[in-house]
Amino acid sequence: MNNLQTGNAPSLSVVVPHFVYSALSFLCLTVFIILAGTDVLGPYFSGKLVAITHLAVLGWASMLAFGALYQLIPVVFETALYSELLAKITFWIFAVAILLLVYSFWTSAYGTTLIYASSLMFTALSGFIGNVLFSQRMGKRNIQSKYVVTAILWLLLAAFLGLLIAINFKYPFLSQIHLHYLKIHAHLGLVGWFVTLIIGVSSSLIPMFLISHNLNEGKLNFAYYLINGGLLLLGLDWLVLQGTLLIPVYWVSISLGIILYLVFVREVYQKRLRKELDVGMKHTLVSVLSMLLPILLSLTIMLKLDFQNSFHLRTTTLYGFSIIFGLITPIILGQTYKTLPFIIWLHKYKQLVGKYKTPMPKELYSERLVTLQFYSYNLAIIVLVTALITDTIWMIRLGSYTLLVTAVLYNLNVFKIIFHKVKTERNPI
Repeated sequence: MNNLQTGNAPSLSVVVPHFVYSALSFLCLTVFIILAGTDVLGPYFSGKLVAITHLAVLGWASMLAFGALYQLIPVVFETALYSELLAKITFWIFAVAILLLVYSFWTSAYGTTLIYASSLMFTALSGFIGNVLFSQRMGKRNIQSKYVVTAILWLLLAAFLGLLIAINFKYPFLSQIHLHYLKIHAHLGLVGWFVTLIIGVSSSLIPMFLISHNLNEGKLNFAYYLINGGLLLLGLDWLVLQGTLLIPVYWVSISLGIILYLVFVREVYQKRLRKELDVGMKHTLVSVLSMLLPILLSLTIMLKLDFQNSFHLRTTTLYGFSIIFGLITPIILGQTYKTLPFIIWLHKYKQLVGKYKTPMPKELYSERLVTLQFYSYNLAIIVLVTALITDTIWMIRLGSYTLLVTAVLYNLNVFKIIFHKVKTERNPI
């Protein structure tokens, strides 16, 4: 954990607002899923489903990823954040852009508001990306930093394409239908941004928290080129050639890269010195293992193994769901308790270490709530996946309310950590 503590760490005013906005977005996300009702089982390109997706990937996942990266830059790049002021400005632009974007999709306002929202989004992401790139120029370069930098470049491309799609709604100029470009946009964001980022950051954090040494990072190098090379060729194929017979080749490349990463994590797990796993690491390992599900689902979609049209639509929805709620969300739920408590603890107790007895970072939150959160989340996902497969609306409602319980438990712990009061009554050592 000491690897997260460094003199280069940014101030709380940079990091904490991202965690707060993200936690509240997760809560709103679960409410929106409940309000969407039967729309969850409908076409994946419906306005409400697109609104939910963007709230999930931007408000919930990306917002927290930004805050976590600002804290982790000293770990991954071994240097200070380039500009804390830029990070704060970026946060507010990003926060407003998310609200406008979700409103536009939820109300099907595909006009001027969507263009404004997308423009603000592109501006915010450009600011964030610039801040990370300038930080990386001053720091150390390793395989983890390569993953992080590549991930944010995919994010920039996804944001730019999203802006073009938004403009095209009001001023048509693209040659293909929106769904064609939406497919590319989604893969640049979900695979390029999130999968690449998760591999880069987790390949640094998982060995740190499990205390694993003498690891072979050669697998990560091969995985990097397989995943990003495959995604680049896939995106160009879809964009320029509208899909050729080489699509399965790109799928194999990306899948092999992910499998190599999983082999690396297996090695980390086998060589760990910390044998007992806390709930945070259990969440993380569930996320890592869940990478196999979108691989299988994408194979089903690619080979058109689901013959009924309605089931094909649900399979596509399930594919996106498996990435957002199978891969991204569990690792956030787990790693929040590995990073945020230490960030707050460091701010409140750094000057007291050696003078007073201080609590451990894990004492800043309720482990009982984390355990309940772990089981409620896994139950929610099992129910929702079953509902999507069987087209059962009552199971959608049950899974949605269970997911709401998870979000409430998560928020209670996040705010318990953030508003922790220093226990000054402890006796000096």
